[in-house]
Amino acid sequence: MIIDKVRIFDGTAMLGPGAVEFADGVITRVLTEPAAASDAPAPASASASASASAEVIDGTGLTLLPGLIDAHTHVFGAESNLELALAFGVTTELDMFMGPPELTQALCTAAGERADLADMRSSGLVASAPGGHPGHAMPLLPTVAGPDEADAFVAARQAEGAHFIKIIVDDGANHGMSLPALDRATVTALADAAHRRGLLTVAHVSAGWSARLALDSGVDMLTHLPLEAALDDAFVSRTADGKRVAIPTLAMLEASAPETPSRSRTGRALADDPRVVGYLPDHARTAIAEGHEGLCVEKESSEHHFTHALASVARLHRAGVPVLAGTDTNYRPDRACPVVHGASLHTELALLVEAGLTPAEALTAATSAPAAHFGLSDRGLIAPGRRADLVLVEGDPTQDITHTRSIEAIWRGGVRFDREAYRERTASGTGGTRA
Repeated sequence: MIIDKVRIFDGTAMLGPGAVEFADGVITRVLTEPAAASDAPAPASASASASASAEVIDGTGLTLLPGLIDAHTHVFGAESNLELALAFGVTTELDMFMGPPELTQALCTAAGERADLADMRSSGLVASAPGGHPGHAMPLLPTVAGPDEADAFVAARQAEGAHFIKIIVDDGANHGMSLPALDRATVTALADAAHRRGLLTVAHVSAGWSARLALDSGVDMLTHLPLEAALDDAFVSRTADGKRVAIPTLAMLEASAPETPSRSRTGRALADDPRVVGYLPDHARTAIAEGHEGLCVEKESSEHHFTHALASVARLHRAGVPVLAGTDTNYRPDRACPVVHGASLHTELALLVEAGLTPAEALTAATSAPAAHFGLSDRGLIAPGRRADLVLVEGDPTQDITHTRSIEAIWRGGVRFDREAYRERTASGTGGTRA
């Protein structure tokens, strides 16, 4: 397969017009116009130099992107969520809590083998305090009562196939409750145990105090941001100096924060975007437009402002802290979460740009950056030897980030996803098709 005369965003920058060739699920050649001045073939000749059996797609007016990576999702064991993700160009999801372990293992295996689903990595079961969030509602969930139990907890998760360790630092206040939370010594012990086993740690933080505790404890990545206040300069500086990573989940935070007269919710607008709605199942469209389940803040407060999260992302980004695109979708067909798989990553990209990233930087946050920081060395870039996880879109999303929604084609491991068949089989009859 050759995609010729196409703009190429390789995961870090726009290379300019050229051609990309892939075979057997792997990118084999990337030719760009600067190469035409040397001894390498010019992009325009890529189709002529290919074997007679190679299919050539004319990419004029289009942009080729690496497959998108959502760095924070909740799949809930549903294959349909991974298919929905793939239908919107998300070729890999990083699941941040799923069980039971045998179901997680089975779905990770299926996702790794099937080209009609987004690939998946998972933390499996999360570390949390006895009686805390979310264990208060899940009595069979294993918990960590103190530092002495940290090593055994991490060892058990690794034995179950966890790809990283998720740690919950949350006292339930955002859910209108007062719950026990892990203390600093226990979070530190969990992070140390994970690092000894070569596992990354991701901390769910719910407020300023929990973000500071996670930072003090040596956790690698912080997911979510406080809504009650923007992160201060001292915290941001320490985060940068410690080479930590942020997954702000702006799509979820925007849906959770009270709406204000000064800005409408970007995520809700997906339900009326003709480039999106034609590929949404009815229940997903309804969830985006009207749903309120599964939000990370369920108790409205006059102190909660989404602008605080936007300001925090801007400060983190300016300080050089890697910011990854993650939605925190916990949607499923029986759960009306307004942040849905696949489609809501396009909201996340728009919100990252609103926070101050350039469109190209937002694309990096959803491609090469999560691949690099989660050790996915086979994807995230358009380069020879990388997986042929690719998304072809109309226009130039480095100029207008919403062009990522105008999807022309998706390949997962070199296999083209039949998006039109997906639309005909599952999508809403209430909307149009691509603009």
